[in-house]
Amino acid sequence: MKELRGFHRISLNPGETKTVEFVLGPDELSYLNRDMKRVVEPGTFEVMAGGNSVDLITTILNVVNR
Repeated sequence: MKELRGFHRISLNPGETKTVEFVLGPDELSYLNRDMKRVVEPGTFEVMAGGNSVDLITTILNVVNR
């Protein structure tokens, strides 16, 4: 399942580059369970960033219990 989280529009002039940083916390990794409670479960998340839904940079994030 793909969900758009942490969306921010960045404007660039032709040829311009910028470094973009963002933080993924519980709000971005949580979902509503069957009891309608917001939870973050351990597992593997595929994090994607890009200018559209096709041309993406992808990395893997593993969430573990502490």
